[in-house]
Amino acid sequence: MRNVCITGASGYIGSKIALFLSQEDEIENIIGLDIKPPKKSIPKFRFYKHDVRDNIDGILSDNSIDTMIHTAYVLPPIHNKQLMEDINVGGTRNVLRACVRAKVEQLLYTSSSTAYGFHPDNDNPLTEDSPLRGNADFTYSKNKREIEMAIPEWIKDSSGMSLTILRPCFVVGPGFDNPLSRYLGKKIVFLPFHTEPMQFVHEDDLVRIIYLALRDKKDGVFNVGGDGTISFAEMVKKLGGILIPLPDKLLSFFNAIAWSLRLWFLSEFPNPAMNMLRYPWVVNSDKLKRQLGFTYKYTTREVFDDYADFVRRRKGK
Repeated sequence: MRNVCITGASGYIGSKIALFLSQEDEIENIIGLDIKPPKKSIPKFRFYKHDVRDNIDGILSDNSIDTMIHTAYVLPPIHNKQLMEDINVGGTRNVLRACVRAKVEQLLYTSSSTAYGFHPDNDNPLTEDSPLRGNADFTYSKNKREIEMAIPEWIKDSSGMSLTILRPCFVVGPGFDNPLSRYLGKKIVFLPFHTEPMQFVHEDDLVRIIYLALRDKKDGVFNVGGDGTISFAEMVKKLGGILIPLPDKLLSFFNAIAWSLRLWFLSEFPNPAMNMLRYPWVVNSDKLKRQLGFTYKYTTREVFDDYADFVRRRKGK
């Protein structure tokens, strides 16, 4: 692992892993692809303003890329599902096929435990052998399942390429900034009467996992999730808000209006996303711990405590 390319290099995880790798002696060059430049300067880093759907063969060959980390993905739900799927699925297909043509030695794809889907009969906990049932009505989850199912076809002509697929749960830390973080941070938080506890992985733990998986050339699929869970009531309380449970039909009615009218101050989620709150969605990451010899620095509760402390410091409290 000498010359590394990171897609989505200006994003939450992409920028974190770029900074981490820049401090490792064996890394000579880091190439970052994104449609927006990174916010901070990173040693050994060269940025290309580039859409993952466009051809990257020249970039890979010109920089002698031996390792690819694919993190580019549209995470927040958007109304244009066709565009979201084109970037997520089409972009991933384009990147993986380019890696095959360039004879990249290692490929790490950051999938998601949402590929399992949100269902009342989910395995609890979910293992790597649990079926992938990403919800057809929730584009993010649907695309994660579709991509994983298609990867064997996309890289069938590869020869000796090491492939690692990580399925992390929600990634949280000081950089946690997405529709869920903004919703939990409201003064009044409306949620269904019944919610299941959530599982998180700290951003720093995930970055270390990515590095170790590449360093050790670990092939295969690995769940990623901190130990334990935390309830929504606890999370809202830690952030200083008030939780108000509502009947499912009433909550869905008002949420659908907010989504369709783009009333972001009320909700940034389409109704199908609410299933992630209602159904158990916890992964077992014993395989990761065993094969990487990895120990999480943060439990799920400690992950959220770290985020809540950051929020309080940011507010000056």
